Amino acid sequence: MKHDLVIIGGGPGGYPAAIRAAQLGLNAACIEKENQLGGTCVRVGCIPSKALLESSEKLVETQHDLKAHGIKVNGVSVDLTQMMKRKDGIVKALTGGVDFLFKKNKVTRYKGTGRIVGPGRVVVESEGTEPQEIEAENILIATGSKTAQLKGVVPDGDRIGTSTDALSYPEVPKHLVVIGAGYIGLELGSVWKRLGAQVTVLEYLPRILPGMDSETADEAFKIFQKQGLKFQLGAKVLGARVEGARVEGARVEGAECIVEVEGAEPIRCDRVLLSVGRVPNTDGLGLETVGVQLDERGRITVDEKFQTSAPNIYAIGDVIVGPMLAHKASEEGVACVEHLVTGYGHVNYDTIPGIVYTQPEIATVGKSEEQLKDAGIEYRKGVFPFQANGRARALNQTEGRVKILADAATDRILGVHIIGPRAGDLIAEAVAAMEFGASSEDIARTVHAHPTLSEALHEAALAVDSRALHI
Repeated sequence: MKHDLVIIGGGPGGYPAAIRAAQLGLNAACIEKENQLGGTCVRVGCIPSKALLESSEKLVETQHDLKAHGIKVNGVSVDLTQMMKRKDGIVKALTGGVDFLFKKNKVTRYKGTGRIVGPGRVVVESEGTEPQEIEAENILIATGSKTAQLKGVVPDGDRIGTSTDALSYPEVPKHLVVIGAGYIGLELGSVWKRLGAQVTVLEYLPRILPGMDSETADEAFKIFQKQGLKFQLGAKVLGARVEGARVEGARVEGAECIVEVEGAEPIRCDRVLLSVGRVPNTDGLGLETVGVQLDERGRITVDEKFQTSAPNIYAIGDVIVGPMLAHKASEEGVACVEHLVTGYGHVNYDTIPGIVYTQPEIATVGKSEEQLKDAGIEYRKGVFPFQANGRARALNQTEGRVKILADAATDRILGVHIIGPRAGDLIAEAVAAMEFGASSEDIARTVHAHPTLSEALHEAALAVDSRALHI
Protein backbone atom coordinates (compact mmCIF):
# COMPACT_ATOMS: atom_id res chain seq x y z
CA MET A 1 0.00 0.00 0.00
CA LYS A 2 1.14 3.54 -0.72
CA HIS A 3 -0.26 6.79 0.66
CA ASP A 4 0.39 10.50 0.26
CA LEU A 5 0.38 10.86 4.04
CA VAL A 6 0.71 8.27 6.79
CA ILE A 7 -0.05 9.47 10.31
CA ILE A 8 1.23 7.50 13.29
CA GLY A 9 -1.27 8.02 16.10
CA GLY A 10 -5.06 8.40 16.02
CA GLY A 11 -5.46 10.86 18.89
CA PRO A 12 -6.64 14.50 18.94
CA GLY A 13 -3.65 15.53 16.83
CA GLY A 14 -3.58 12.63 14.40
CA TYR A 15 -7.20 12.04 13.50
CA PRO A 16 -8.09 15.69 12.64
CA ALA A 17 -4.92 15.82 10.53
CA ALA A 18 -6.03 12.70 8.66
CA ILE A 19 -9.51 14.12 8.05
CA ARG A 20 -8.16 17.48 6.88
CA ALA A 21 -5.65 15.76 4.60
CA ALA A 22 -8.47 13.78 3.00
CA GLN A 23 -10.52 16.95 2.58
CA LEU A 24 -7.60 18.52 0.74
CA GLY A 25 -7.38 15.57 -1.65
CA LEU A 26 -4.57 13.51 -0.14
CA ASN A 27 -4.65 9.73 0.10
CA ALA A 28 -4.37 9.65 3.89
CA ALA A 29 -3.84 6.78 6.32
CA CYS A 30 -3.71 6.62 10.09
CA ILE A 31 -2.03 3.99 12.26
CA GLU A 32 -3.45 3.46 15.76
CA LYS A 33 -2.53 0.62 18.10
CA GLU A 34 -5.70 0.78 20.22
CA ASN A 35 -9.01 -0.67 19.04
CA GLN A 36 -10.72 2.68 19.63
CA LEU A 37 -9.68 5.85 17.81
CA GLY A 38 -9.40 9.17 19.63
CA GLY A 39 -6.21 8.66 21.58
CA THR A 40 -5.62 9.16 25.28
CA CYS A 41 -7.88 12.23 25.28
CA VAL A 42 -11.05 10.47 24.19
CA ARG A 43 -10.39 7.00 25.62
CA VAL A 44 -8.71 7.53 29.00
CA GLY A 45 -8.19 11.27 29.45
CA CYS A 46 -10.15 14.43 28.74
CA ILE A 47 -13.53 12.90 27.94
CA PRO A 48 -13.96 10.20 30.61
CA SER A 49 -12.56 12.49 33.31
CA LYS A 50 -15.02 15.24 32.40
CA ALA A 51 -17.86 12.72 32.46
CA LEU A 52 -16.94 11.74 36.02
CA LEU A 53 -16.43 15.36 37.02
CA GLU A 54 -19.92 16.21 35.78
CA SER A 55 -21.51 13.22 37.54
CA SER A 56 -19.74 13.92 40.83
CA GLU A 57 -20.73 17.60 40.62
CA LYS A 58 -24.36 16.50 40.29
CA LEU A 59 -23.95 14.49 43.49
CA VAL A 60 -22.60 17.43 45.48
CA GLU A 61 -25.27 19.70 44.06
CA THR A 62 -27.98 17.25 45.11
CA GLN A 63 -26.49 16.64 48.55
CA HIS A 64 -25.75 20.23 49.51
CA ASP A 65 -26.53 22.97 46.98
CA LEU A 66 -30.18 22.34 46.14
CA LYS A 67 -31.24 23.40 49.65
CA ALA A 68 -30.50 27.02 48.77
CA HIS A 69 -32.98 26.71 45.87
CA GLY A 70 -35.71 25.43 48.17
CA ILE A 71 -35.40 21.86 46.91
CA LYS A 72 -35.26 19.10 49.50
CA VAL A 73 -33.79 15.71 48.57
CA ASN A 74 -33.50 12.73 50.89
CA GLY A 75 -31.73 9.41 50.59
CA VAL A 76 -29.07 10.40 48.07
CA SER A 77 -26.62 7.62 47.24
CA VAL A 78 -24.01 6.78 44.62
CA ASP A 79 -24.40 4.01 42.05
CA LEU A 80 -20.76 3.84 40.97
CA THR A 81 -21.46 1.10 38.43
CA GLN A 82 -24.01 3.25 36.62
CA MET A 83 -21.71 6.27 36.79
CA MET A 84 -18.93 4.29 35.16
CA LYS A 85 -21.34 2.84 32.60
CA ARG A 86 -22.39 6.36 31.59
CA LYS A 87 -18.74 7.41 31.29
CA ASP A 88 -17.90 4.39 29.15
CA GLY A 89 -20.94 5.02 26.96
CA ILE A 90 -19.79 8.55 26.20
CA VAL A 91 -16.33 7.28 25.28
CA LYS A 92 -17.77 4.57 23.04
CA ALA A 93 -19.99 7.06 21.21
CA LEU A 94 -17.16 9.50 20.56
CA THR A 95 -14.59 6.91 19.49
CA GLY A 96 -17.21 5.43 17.20
CA GLY A 97 -17.77 8.91 15.83
CA VAL A 98 -14.11 9.21 14.84
CA ASP A 99 -14.31 5.83 13.13
CA PHE A 100 -17.35 7.06 11.18
CA LEU A 101 -15.52 10.23 10.14
CA PHE A 102 -12.62 8.17 8.83
CA LYS A 103 -14.98 6.14 6.68
CA LYS A 104 -16.86 9.23 5.54
CA ASN A 105 -13.64 10.96 4.45
CA LYS A 106 -12.07 7.76 3.06
CA VAL A 107 -9.15 7.73 5.48
CA THR A 108 -7.45 4.32 5.61
CA ARG A 109 -7.10 3.03 9.16
CA TYR A 110 -4.36 0.56 10.14
CA LYS A 111 -4.70 -1.26 13.47
CA GLY A 112 -1.32 -1.75 15.11
CA THR A 113 1.89 -0.01 16.16
CA GLY A 114 3.63 2.11 13.56
CA ARG A 115 7.41 2.08 13.23
CA ILE A 116 9.51 3.99 10.70
CA VAL A 117 12.02 1.68 9.00
CA GLY A 118 13.48 4.11 6.49
CA PRO A 119 12.64 7.12 4.33
CA GLY A 120 9.01 6.82 3.22
CA ARG A 121 8.57 3.39 4.80
CA VAL A 122 6.48 2.46 7.84
CA VAL A 123 5.84 -0.99 9.25
CA VAL A 124 2.57 -1.73 11.04
CA GLU A 125 2.91 -4.40 13.70
CA SER A 126 -0.07 -6.02 15.42
CA GLU A 127 -0.17 -9.02 17.71
CA GLY A 128 -1.23 -12.17 15.91
CA THR A 129 -0.64 -10.85 12.39
CA GLU A 130 2.30 -10.50 10.07
CA PRO A 131 3.99 -7.07 10.00
CA GLN A 132 2.77 -4.97 7.09
CA GLU A 133 4.99 -2.45 5.35
CA ILE A 134 3.43 0.60 3.74
CA GLU A 135 4.93 3.39 1.65
CA ALA A 136 4.38 7.04 2.49
CA GLU A 137 5.19 10.16 0.56
CA ASN A 138 5.01 11.99 3.90
CA ILE A 139 4.92 10.75 7.50
CA LEU A 140 3.35 12.62 10.42
CA ILE A 141 4.20 11.59 13.98
CA ALA A 142 1.30 12.22 16.38
CA THR A 143 1.90 9.64 19.09
CA GLY A 144 1.11 11.91 22.04
CA SER A 145 2.45 11.43 25.55
CA LYS A 146 2.47 9.04 28.49
CA THR A 147 2.45 9.45 32.26
CA ALA A 148 5.76 10.65 33.68
CA GLN A 149 7.39 8.35 36.20
CA LEU A 150 8.65 9.19 39.68
CA LYS A 151 11.57 7.38 41.28
CA GLY A 152 10.35 5.04 43.97
CA VAL A 153 6.73 5.06 42.81
CA VAL A 154 6.03 2.15 40.46
CA PRO A 155 2.43 1.83 39.19
CA ASP A 156 1.03 -1.68 39.60
CA GLY A 157 -2.20 -1.07 37.69
CA ASP A 158 -4.22 -1.38 40.87
CA ARG A 159 -3.35 0.20 44.22
CA ILE A 160 -0.63 2.45 42.83
CA GLY A 161 -1.80 3.77 39.49
CA THR A 162 -1.99 6.54 36.94
CA SER A 163 -4.89 8.69 35.76
CA THR A 164 -6.05 5.80 33.57
CA ASP A 165 -6.54 3.62 36.65
CA ALA A 166 -8.21 6.46 38.59
CA LEU A 167 -10.93 6.65 35.95
CA SER A 168 -12.12 3.14 36.77
CA TYR A 169 -11.69 2.41 40.46
CA PRO A 170 -14.13 -0.41 41.35
CA GLU A 171 -15.04 1.27 44.62
CA VAL A 172 -14.64 4.68 46.25
CA PRO A 173 -11.28 4.74 48.07
CA LYS A 174 -11.36 5.45 51.78
CA HIS A 175 -8.16 7.47 51.42
CA LEU A 176 -6.63 8.48 48.09
CA VAL A 177 -3.20 10.07 47.92
CA VAL A 178 -2.59 12.13 44.78
CA ILE A 179 1.04 12.84 43.90
CA GLY A 180 1.07 16.07 41.91
CA ALA A 181 -1.14 19.17 42.13
CA GLY A 182 -1.48 19.86 38.42
CA TYR A 183 -4.56 19.79 36.20
CA ILE A 184 -5.03 16.01 36.21
CA GLY A 185 -4.34 15.44 39.89
CA LEU A 186 -6.74 18.16 41.01
CA GLU A 187 -9.51 17.06 38.66
CA LEU A 188 -9.42 13.38 39.60
CA GLY A 189 -8.79 14.21 43.24
CA SER A 190 -11.95 16.34 43.14
CA VAL A 191 -13.95 13.49 41.59
CA TRP A 192 -13.14 11.00 44.33
CA LYS A 193 -13.45 13.58 47.11
CA ARG A 194 -16.99 14.35 45.98
CA LEU A 195 -17.79 10.65 45.87
CA GLY A 196 -16.71 10.24 49.49
CA ALA A 197 -12.97 9.62 49.62
CA GLN A 198 -10.51 11.38 51.88
CA VAL A 199 -8.04 12.95 49.45
CA THR A 200 -4.51 14.10 50.23
CA VAL A 201 -2.58 15.93 47.50
CA LEU A 202 1.22 15.95 47.67
CA GLU A 203 3.06 18.59 45.65
CA TYR A 204 6.83 19.06 45.46
CA LEU A 205 6.56 22.79 44.75
CA PRO A 206 5.31 25.31 47.35
CA ARG A 207 2.15 25.97 45.30
CA ILE A 208 -0.50 24.17 43.25
CA LEU A 209 -1.00 24.41 39.47
CA PRO A 210 2.62 25.08 38.48
CA GLY A 211 2.94 27.52 35.61
CA MET A 212 -0.48 29.09 36.11
CA ASP A 213 -0.96 32.72 37.14
CA SER A 214 -0.05 32.51 40.84
CA GLU A 215 -2.78 34.83 42.12
CA THR A 216 -5.40 32.69 40.40
CA ALA A 217 -3.77 29.48 41.67
CA ASP A 218 -3.69 30.86 45.23
CA GLU A 219 -7.42 31.58 45.11
CA ALA A 220 -8.08 28.09 43.76
CA PHE A 221 -5.98 26.63 46.60
CA LYS A 222 -8.18 28.29 49.22
CA ILE A 223 -11.36 27.09 47.52
CA PHE A 224 -10.12 23.49 47.25
CA GLN A 225 -9.18 23.50 50.91
CA LYS A 226 -12.70 24.65 51.80
CA GLN A 227 -14.03 21.74 49.74
CA GLY A 228 -12.08 19.31 51.92
CA LEU A 229 -9.02 18.49 49.83
CA LYS A 230 -5.93 18.11 52.04
CA PHE A 231 -2.63 19.44 50.74
CA GLN A 232 1.01 18.95 51.62
CA LEU A 233 3.03 21.47 49.62
CA GLY A 234 6.80 21.31 49.35
CA ALA A 235 6.49 17.55 49.81
CA LYS A 236 9.21 15.40 48.30
CA VAL A 237 7.84 11.89 47.75
CA LEU A 238 10.55 9.28 48.24
CA GLY A 239 8.50 6.23 47.35
CA ALA A 240 5.23 4.34 47.55
CA ARG A 241 4.64 0.65 48.17
CA VAL A 242 1.84 -1.80 48.85
CA GLU A 243 1.81 -3.81 52.08
CA GLY A 244 -0.35 -6.59 53.45
CA ALA A 245 -1.49 -7.63 50.01
CA ARG A 246 -3.18 -10.87 49.08
CA VAL A 247 -3.03 -11.22 45.30
CA GLU A 248 -6.03 -12.72 43.48
CA GLY A 249 -5.57 -12.54 39.72
CA ALA A 250 -4.90 -8.94 38.73
CA ARG A 251 -6.53 -7.52 41.85
CA VAL A 252 -4.87 -6.84 45.18
CA GLU A 253 -7.17 -7.53 48.11
CA GLY A 254 -6.70 -6.23 51.63
CA ALA A 255 -3.81 -4.01 50.61
CA GLU A 256 -2.54 -0.85 52.22
CA CYS A 257 -0.34 1.71 50.49
CA ILE A 258 2.53 3.42 52.29
CA VAL A 259 3.74 6.72 50.85
CA GLU A 260 7.10 7.95 52.10
CA VAL A 261 7.58 11.73 52.23
CA GLU A 262 10.91 13.33 53.10
CA GLY A 263 10.93 14.79 56.61
CA ALA A 264 7.39 13.62 57.43
CA GLU A 265 5.54 10.62 58.76
CA PRO A 266 4.64 7.99 56.15
CA ILE A 267 1.11 8.34 54.82
CA ARG A 268 -1.11 5.27 54.90
CA CYS A 269 -3.87 5.05 52.30
CA ASP A 270 -5.64 2.48 50.16
CA ARG A 271 -4.88 4.00 46.74
CA VAL A 272 -2.18 6.21 45.20
CA LEU A 273 -2.60 8.28 42.03
CA LEU A 274 0.67 9.24 40.34
CA SER A 275 0.10 12.49 38.48
CA VAL A 276 3.41 14.31 38.04
CA GLY A 277 3.03 15.29 34.40
CA ARG A 278 3.51 13.61 31.04
CA VAL A 279 6.43 12.88 28.71
CA PRO A 280 6.60 12.51 24.90
CA ASN A 281 5.71 9.08 23.58
CA THR A 282 8.52 8.45 21.08
CA ASP A 283 9.79 5.00 22.12
CA GLY A 284 9.98 2.39 19.38
CA LEU A 285 9.15 4.76 16.53
CA GLY A 286 12.37 4.05 14.64
CA LEU A 287 13.37 7.71 14.60
CA GLU A 288 17.04 6.76 14.45
CA THR A 289 16.51 5.08 11.07
CA VAL A 290 15.83 8.44 9.42
CA GLY A 291 17.78 10.82 11.67
CA VAL A 292 14.91 12.54 13.48
CA GLN A 293 16.47 14.66 16.22
CA LEU A 294 15.23 15.04 19.80
CA ASP A 295 15.85 17.86 22.27
CA GLU A 296 17.20 17.50 25.81
CA ARG A 297 13.72 16.59 27.12
CA GLY A 298 13.07 13.90 24.54
CA ARG A 299 10.82 16.02 22.34
CA ILE A 300 11.05 15.95 18.55
CA THR A 301 12.48 19.17 17.15
CA VAL A 302 10.51 20.79 14.33
CA ASP A 303 10.48 24.02 12.34
CA GLU A 304 7.55 26.40 11.80
CA LYS A 305 6.05 23.95 9.29
CA PHE A 306 6.32 21.03 11.78
CA GLN A 307 9.08 19.53 9.63
CA THR A 308 11.54 17.39 11.60
CA SER A 309 15.25 17.10 10.85
CA ALA A 310 14.36 14.31 8.39
CA PRO A 311 12.87 15.14 4.96
CA ASN A 312 9.12 14.56 4.58
CA ILE A 313 8.69 13.60 8.24
CA TYR A 314 6.63 15.86 10.47
CA ALA A 315 5.60 15.89 14.13
CA ILE A 316 2.83 17.56 16.16
CA GLY A 317 1.19 17.53 19.56
CA ASP A 318 2.69 16.24 22.78
CA VAL A 319 5.84 14.92 21.07
CA ILE A 320 7.00 18.49 20.27
CA VAL A 321 7.52 21.58 22.39
CA GLY A 322 4.52 23.38 23.88
CA PRO A 323 1.62 22.71 26.23
CA MET A 324 0.39 19.11 26.21
CA LEU A 325 -3.21 19.92 25.37
CA ALA A 326 -5.59 18.15 23.00
CA HIS A 327 -6.74 21.34 21.26
CA LYS A 328 -3.14 22.43 20.67
CA ALA A 329 -2.42 19.09 19.00
CA SER A 330 -5.57 19.35 16.85
CA GLU A 331 -4.67 22.81 15.60
CA GLU A 332 -1.12 21.71 14.85
CA GLY A 333 -2.34 18.67 12.93
CA VAL A 334 -4.56 20.77 10.70
CA ALA A 335 -1.91 23.49 10.26
CA CYS A 336 0.74 20.90 9.36
CA VAL A 337 -1.43 19.32 6.66
CA GLU A 338 -2.45 22.72 5.28
CA HIS A 339 1.24 23.69 5.10
CA LEU A 340 1.89 20.50 3.20
CA VAL A 341 -0.88 21.03 0.64
CA THR A 342 -1.41 24.79 0.40
CA GLY A 343 1.90 26.18 1.64
CA TYR A 344 0.27 27.96 4.56
CA GLY A 345 -0.88 26.92 8.01
CA HIS A 346 -0.76 28.72 11.33
CA VAL A 347 -1.05 28.19 15.09
CA ASN A 348 -0.96 31.20 17.42
CA TYR A 349 0.77 29.89 20.53
CA ASP A 350 -0.07 33.07 22.45
CA THR A 351 -3.78 32.24 22.37
CA ILE A 352 -3.94 28.60 23.44
CA PRO A 353 -6.28 28.37 26.43
CA GLY A 354 -5.82 26.03 29.36
CA ILE A 355 -8.70 24.82 31.54
CA VAL A 356 -8.94 22.99 34.85
CA TYR A 357 -12.41 21.38 35.09
CA THR A 358 -12.73 21.53 38.85
CA GLN A 359 -15.57 23.30 40.63
CA PRO A 360 -15.23 26.18 40.10
CA GLU A 361 -13.51 25.87 36.76
CA ILE A 362 -10.22 27.64 36.11
CA ALA A 363 -9.39 28.96 32.64
CA THR A 364 -6.45 30.94 31.38
CA VAL A 365 -5.01 32.28 28.15
CA GLY A 366 -1.97 34.41 27.40
CA LYS A 367 0.58 35.72 29.85
CA SER A 368 0.46 35.57 33.64
CA GLU A 369 1.44 38.48 35.83
CA GLU A 370 4.68 36.69 36.70
CA GLN A 371 5.60 36.29 33.03
CA LEU A 372 4.89 39.93 32.29
CA LYS A 373 6.98 41.08 35.26
CA ASP A 374 9.86 38.79 34.29
CA ALA A 375 9.76 40.19 30.74
CA GLY A 376 9.68 43.78 32.01
CA ILE A 377 6.36 44.50 30.29
CA GLU A 378 4.29 47.26 31.88
CA TYR A 379 0.64 46.29 32.22
CA ARG A 380 -2.66 47.30 33.76
CA LYS A 381 -4.96 44.90 35.56
CA GLY A 382 -8.75 44.72 35.75
CA VAL A 383 -10.47 42.35 38.18
CA PHE A 384 -14.15 41.63 38.72
CA PRO A 385 -15.59 39.12 41.24
CA PHE A 386 -18.44 36.75 40.36
CA GLN A 387 -19.99 37.68 43.70
CA ALA A 388 -21.05 40.93 42.04
CA ASN A 389 -22.51 39.21 38.98
CA GLY A 390 -26.29 38.75 38.89
CA ARG A 391 -26.27 35.53 36.88
CA ALA A 392 -23.68 33.96 39.21
CA ARG A 393 -25.89 34.80 42.18
CA ALA A 394 -28.90 33.23 40.46
CA LEU A 395 -26.81 30.09 39.90
CA ASN A 396 -25.60 30.22 43.51
CA GLN A 397 -22.03 30.00 42.18
CA THR A 398 -20.29 33.17 43.26
CA GLU A 399 -16.75 32.02 44.02
CA GLY A 400 -13.94 33.34 41.85
CA ARG A 401 -13.27 36.24 39.54
CA VAL A 402 -12.10 37.41 36.13
CA LYS A 403 -8.72 39.07 35.68
CA ILE A 404 -7.65 40.88 32.51
CA LEU A 405 -4.07 42.00 31.90
CA ALA A 406 -3.56 44.67 29.24
CA ASP A 407 -0.47 46.40 27.88
CA ALA A 408 0.00 49.71 29.72
CA ALA A 409 0.93 51.56 26.52
CA THR A 410 -1.29 50.01 23.84
CA ASP A 411 -4.12 48.48 25.94
CA ARG A 412 -3.82 45.26 23.93
CA ILE A 413 -4.97 42.26 25.97
CA LEU A 414 -1.99 40.18 27.07
CA GLY A 415 -3.65 37.64 29.33
CA VAL A 416 -6.99 36.63 30.84
CA HIS A 417 -7.39 34.44 33.92
CA ILE A 418 -10.77 33.24 35.15
CA ILE A 419 -11.77 31.17 38.14
CA GLY A 420 -15.49 30.73 38.51
CA PRO A 421 -18.63 29.20 37.01
CA ARG A 422 -18.30 28.08 33.36
CA ALA A 423 -14.81 29.57 33.15
CA GLY A 424 -13.94 27.06 30.43
CA ASP A 425 -16.69 28.48 28.21
CA LEU A 426 -16.10 32.12 29.12
CA ILE A 427 -12.43 31.96 28.12
CA ALA A 428 -13.48 31.55 24.46
CA GLU A 429 -14.39 35.24 24.24
CA ALA A 430 -10.98 36.19 25.58
CA VAL A 431 -9.23 33.85 23.11
CA ALA A 432 -11.16 35.32 20.18
CA ALA A 433 -10.46 38.86 21.35
CA MET A 434 -6.72 38.19 21.66
CA GLU A 435 -6.65 36.42 18.28
CA PHE A 436 -7.94 39.64 16.70
CA GLY A 437 -5.49 41.77 18.70
CA ALA A 438 -8.24 43.39 20.76
CA SER A 439 -7.74 45.91 23.52
CA SER A 440 -9.48 45.88 26.89
CA GLU A 441 -11.41 48.87 25.56
CA ASP A 442 -12.78 46.68 22.74
CA ILE A 443 -14.32 44.26 25.26
CA ALA A 444 -15.47 47.17 27.43
CA ARG A 445 -17.30 48.68 24.42
CA THR A 446 -18.89 45.37 23.42
CA VAL A 447 -22.51 44.90 24.55
CA HIS A 448 -22.87 41.84 26.80
CA ALA A 449 -26.34 40.44 27.42
CA HIS A 450 -27.82 40.80 30.90
CA PRO A 451 -27.93 38.78 33.06
CA THR A 452 -25.06 36.55 31.93
CA LEU A 453 -21.78 35.32 33.36
CA SER A 454 -19.98 36.99 30.45
CA GLU A 455 -20.76 40.36 32.04
CA ALA A 456 -17.97 39.58 34.50
CA LEU A 457 -15.53 39.68 31.57
CA HIS A 458 -17.06 42.99 30.47
CA GLU A 459 -16.70 44.47 33.94
CA ALA A 460 -13.10 43.25 34.26
CA ALA A 461 -12.33 45.04 30.99
CA LEU A 462 -13.90 48.20 32.38
CA ALA A 463 -11.85 47.73 35.56
CA VAL A 464 -8.62 47.90 33.54
CA ASP A 465 -9.44 51.59 33.14
CA SER A 466 -10.79 51.90 36.72
CA ARG A 467 -14.37 52.29 35.55
CA ALA A 468 -16.11 49.07 36.52
CA LEU A 469 -19.77 49.79 37.21
CA HIS A 470 -20.76 47.17 39.77
CA ILE A 471 -17.90 47.15 42.29
